[in-house]
Parts: sequence; structure tokens; C-alpha cells
Amino acid sequence: MAYPWKSWDAALFAEVAGRHWPGAEPVLPRLSRAANHGRLWCAVAAGMAVAGGRDGRRAALRGMGSLALASLSVNTVGKGAVRRARPLLDAVPVIRRLHRQPVTSSFPSGHSASAAAFAVGAALESAGWGAAVAPLAASVAFSRIYTGVHYPSDVLVGCALGVGAALTVRALLPPAPGTPRSGPVAPAPSLPGGRGLQVVVNAASGPPPLLTPPEVRIAAALPQADVTECTEDDDLAELLEKAARTAVETGGALGVCGGDGTVRLAAAIALRHGLPLAVFPGGTRNHFALDLGLNTVEDTATAVLDRRAARVDVARTTGLDTPDGVAEPFLNTFSIGSYPDLVRVRERWSRRVGSWPASVLAAVHVLRTCEPVDIEINGRPRSVWLLFAGNCRYSSVGLAPVRRRDLADGRLDVRIVDGGPFARTRLLGAALTGVLTRSPVYEAAAVPRLRVRVPGAGVHLACDGEVAPAPGELLLDKAAGGLVVYRGRR
Repeated sequence: MAYPWKSWDAALFAEVAGRHWPGAEPVLPRLSRAANHGRLWCAVAAGMAVAGGRDGRRAALRGMGSLALASLSVNTVGKGAVRRARPLLDAVPVIRRLHRQPVTSSFPSGHSASAAAFAVGAALESAGWGAAVAPLAASVAFSRIYTGVHYPSDVLVGCALGVGAALTVRALLPPAPGTPRSGPVAPAPSLPGGRGLQVVVNAASGPPPLLTPPEVRIAAALPQADVTECTEDDDLAELLEKAARTAVETGGALGVCGGDGTVRLAAAIALRHGLPLAVFPGGTRNHFALDLGLNTVEDTATAVLDRRAARVDVARTTGLDTPDGVAEPFLNTFSIGSYPDLVRVRERWSRRVGSWPASVLAAVHVLRTCEPVDIEINGRPRSVWLLFAGNCRYSSVGLAPVRRRDLADGRLDVRIVDGGPFARTRLLGAALTGVLTRSPVYEAAAVPRLRVRVPGAGVHLACDGEVAPAPGELLLDKAAGGLVVYRGRR
């Protein structure tokens, strides 16, 4: 059977082979070989993960996942469905030809599919990284025609398959939601060069820096700021308190670099002194900083210089059976029971298998290792595996929600997993079938306050990852719009 498109396909191939491409001869054949078996894209993904922070890691992971699906589709279905001989190399200059010629079907181009899948997959997660790798992907695809191993139609169809693979991965594993909404815009002091900003860096937070320590990066971005490093021998609360008093005297702001527990402590001090808070991500997870749209210390520095600030809610726990009854703030989550273990298991597996399977693994872990805790919630006795309260409502359902919709909605996102007869079996069945929200052992509500009584001893609570003994009775409520923070661009 004659195919009309073969005539223009061959003509275009001959046009590429017969034309001189300045600067291409020393580059494109090497680039084509480097892309064999995805080696080039593995190296690019590693570079993105190291240099690109959270966005780079997510883009690299999505790109590699898209590449894997594209490669599987081409090699198991595409090349077997259409048997096409490779182009004749007579018209291709010898200097362009690959040292080792491929022997599989010419249609479609696997290299082109992998290149397009990686670039589009990365772009669906991060437009910036997608734009950065797009020229490289286009060069790899063109190199397959330039070196004479594929016809143009092989490359075009391969690219189409790669794009389809990236879109499929996106449909199965949607990208993380964008930056949550914050409250009303708040006035922020003018701090030229960071003058008046008092920053405390918790050196004990997060993993060791790969290259430049955060205090050096902060000083480079804000040369007029006062940056103090807190070591293991220092009292973090004392340094933050001293920095806050100085900021009040100079009409400046308080800055903190560390994990969520460190930021929680700084927020309490900023609230007490009525100061705006600049959060520099420096911990392992940095949930609050990421929800503010602050992925790097440079993002926070830019927000300070631009005076880009807003009001956000602060949740509070108040021990009702303690003499002073001091309210302790939290910015992300409060829990009694197994939530810390749930988060650890879910985050360990979500990037490998996706959010739903990771939530199932987390549920299995809770059922296997945890025991219910007897408490009272708003005067009602409950036996629970988990009581979770998030500062503002979260966008995901399940035992361990991931991202917030809003940072100033005035509500607590409460999730309860009950104990009781056959609760383990029912909870596991609900998690496996994806109907957890309709399970009688799972309850969720958005409320302005919650009263909890813990009659037993030895029960612990966790606030923003910090674990402490639970008081006998406590009140959870909100300071709506109580904290002024610097935030990233939406």
C-alpha cells in the first residue's frame, strides 16, 4: 500500500540531510547519543532537583514519570504496531552519523517521545523549568533527523506520544494546588536593604546546607538586616525575644529562618509584640513558608523589599486546667494520636506512588501500630485513633490532608478517626475503596473552636511537629487575621 505522506517525509528528510547546519556537527550527534536510555534526562532531573528547590524537585519527578510512561508506550506498543525500516544514510554526511546505528523500527522515535514527555511533564509542574528544558528537548528531537536515524514523521509522532504521556500522568497525579489565599493586604514598614529587619536563623533546623548557609544568603539578599545565628548552645526563644524588642524600637520587623516548629515560636513572639513576621524557609518541610509562596530565602527577601504583606489566621491551644491559661499558637496543625506517623508515612510514599496509594499505606500503618486514645470532644466521650485540627480548611480529604485553600478563613479543619468495635476493618476498607469520607469511623468538620478534655495520663499532642504532654483540658480557637506576614507573589 502506498502512503502519500511518505513522499514529503522522504523529501523533508533529504532536505535536512543536504543542508549545512552551522555549529550542529560537533553538538547534535553527541546530544543524540547522550539521550540513549534516558541518561541525559536523568542528569537533567538530578540537576533540577539539586538547584531548583521544591519546584525543581517536583518538576524533575513529573518529567521522569512522564518519560517512563512514554518510553513504555513506544517500546511495547508503538514500535511493534508499525514496522518501518530506518532511512537510507546515503545522503547523510558521515560526520553526522551515529557510531552505532539503531536496529529497531524507525516509527515512532523513542528519543523524541522521551524528550517531549520530560519537557511537557516538567512544564505542567513548573512553567519556568519547562521553558528551560524545552530547547534541549527540541534539539534532541531534531538530532534524530539530523543524524539520519529517523524520518520527520517518526519524530513528530514520537513527540505527540510524549505529550500524551505527560498529560496522562497529569490526569492521574494532578499537580499540587497553588498558593493559598491570604487575608487582607497589611501595611508593612519600609526596610531598604533590610534595614530594621531582625532575623534569627536556627542552625539546628533542617538538613545541612549543600552549598551556602542560609544566614549568608539572607545577608547577601538583605545586606542591611541584622542576622543572628542560633546554635545548639543558644536559647532560641531568648534570641527571638531580644530580636523582637530591637525591631519594636527601630520600627522594623522580625525574621526567622527554620522549620515549622521554629516559625511557630517566632509567630508567638511576633504576635505578642505586634510585629510583622518574615519567614525564611530553613527546615525540612517548611509547610507554612510554602503556603505563603516562599520557596527560598530569596523569595522572602524580595517580599520584604517589596513590602508585600498580608494578614493570616493563627490557631491557638489554651490549657484550661493550668494556672496561667496561656494560649499557645500554631500555624499548621494540631493533633492527638497518630497524625505525626500518618504524615511521615504519607510523605515518604506520595512522590513514589501518588497521594491516594500513600494515604492507604498511612491508614494501614495507623491500624497496625496505634491504639485508640480516650478523650472528650465538646463534652462528648470519644475513643479515637486520631484527632486532627488544621489552621484553616485543607483542600484534600483523608487522614492526613496536604494543602490549604485559604490562610484566613476563620475556621479549624477538624478530622476525627474513631476507635471502637471493628473500626480497624471498616477504616481500612473505606481507605482501600476511596470512600473514606463516607465511613462511619471518619468525621470531618470546619468549626471556629473546639474543647478537648484528656482524662488519662501519658497522652501527647503535637503542634506544628512539636510534641508535648497534653494538658487535662484545652480549648482550640482562632485569632482571625491575627498575624501579619510577608508573602510571595500569587
